[in-house]
Amino acid sequence: MESSSVVSELEGTLVKDPDPFSYFMLVAFEASGLVRFVVLLILWPGIRLLDMSGMGDVGLRLAIFVTFVGVHESEIESVSRAVLPKFYMDDLDMEAWKIFNSYEKRVVVTKTPRVMVERFLKEHLRADEVIGRELIVNRFGFATGLTRSEGGSIADRVRLLFKDHPQPDMGLGRIPSGSSFLSTCREQSHPPFINNQEHNRQLLRPIPVIFHDGRLVKRPVPSTALLIILWIPFGILLAIIRLGIGLMLPMWLIPYISQLFGGKIIVKGKPPPPPLPPAPGSSSGVLFVCTHRTLMDPVVLSTVLRRRIPAVTYSISRISEILSPIPTVRLTRIRHVDAEKIKRELAKGDLAVCPEGTTCREPFLLRFSALFAELTDRIVPVAMNYRVGFFHATTARGWKGLDPIFFFMNPRPVYEVTFLNQLPVEATCSAGKSPHDVANYVQRILAATLGFECTNFTRKDKYRVLAGNDGTVSYISFLDQMKKVVTTFKPFIQ
Repeated sequence: MESSSVVSELEGTLVKDPDPFSYFMLVAFEASGLVRFVVLLILWPGIRLLDMSGMGDVGLRLAIFVTFVGVHESEIESVSRAVLPKFYMDDLDMEAWKIFNSYEKRVVVTKTPRVMVERFLKEHLRADEVIGRELIVNRFGFATGLTRSEGGSIADRVRLLFKDHPQPDMGLGRIPSGSSFLSTCREQSHPPFINNQEHNRQLLRPIPVIFHDGRLVKRPVPSTALLIILWIPFGILLAIIRLGIGLMLPMWLIPYISQLFGGKIIVKGKPPPPPLPPAPGSSSGVLFVCTHRTLMDPVVLSTVLRRRIPAVTYSISRISEILSPIPTVRLTRIRHVDAEKIKRELAKGDLAVCPEGTTCREPFLLRFSALFAELTDRIVPVAMNYRVGFFHATTARGWKGLDPIFFFMNPRPVYEVTFLNQLPVEATCSAGKSPHDVANYVQRILAATLGFECTNFTRKDKYRVLAGNDGTVSYISFLDQMKKVVTTFKPFIQ
């Protein structure tokens, strides 16, 4: 039996927005910087006017040129891998996806450069082939901003793809888009799509985007992009003030003052009381086991508890340690060495740990390291979550030292802290439970509290996907750190 096939348009069909301009804005911001971001936004009215005048292809080529000219190919691929899939997934038309996914051979046609969308379409939507424009790159690896269409028109390329097979069974696309490939298909369907039971033989969902990078929270459509540009000067000033408050004021006063500058902390559950002075040789400290959303998790925990709780860290930058208003204990990832460090800190008092080992933005919890379960039975799980409006406070590709600055640049950052009950003795290693069983149990109850899903992914999985490394931060010289700032903080210095 011959396999069924579908050819679908991306813009306005698989994704709801027919205009790819906001995705060009994302590439401009993340791969190049604020200057290119602003220039592209200034050109938007002209690009829109060309589109309305029937010269949409000219406007599209102009947007592509401004977005990509002079950007290194590796940087384009990095943004396409780590940043764009999240925004494409958020704009996915699920009814179109159900029809698309019901066919065995799946082809997508896009008017954007293929490199922007290929990873998302193949890894998350299970597309077999992607037909789009090809960026022209010079011999030094930099994009020229020009494109070429190999194999003629879109319809010709679709025919070429199916030259040894029957014509596509279904074509998905907009009627006014001029998608000439639709004429090559036996049947056609146009948005809006109506759920058809005939196409629901596979009840699979798109592969979720668990890891993603980039600093922008919202897709920068022109109105949102303008708000971001206008806010940045105020955001930088506000971040400086908020950082100063955290460094200079006592912990008990910070919650009251931070509200005056737009910050908000929502506390649920009953925080444990301050520890009593430990008896000689005893270990009376409580180990707060937190989900890891941003670098601010242990700082917010200390703010809620009104005392500075030391936090163990895996791989934060030296600058973050200097800016931290709480004590930090750097772990080595050598198990017996780290165990002794944590034991010493618990002997002094309470301690905070994030056993995921890295942050995750999406509603998933990474695998918990079992080390914490071996060292104490006084375990208090703490579910941490946060909401921001403009900028993400985590990065895999950039410099982590700027994470708190980006967090505090948001107009109204909100943190939610939920204290769960201390684990009963029968749920700890003292009752014969294995450390892995305890860690998995803590992960499950924290996920249930937040409405998240548990995964077996680790820090290494995240950084291999987003940055092509294992996520370890080692010491680098001051000069190298400044170079890293120049590379990573592009939106504010280019």
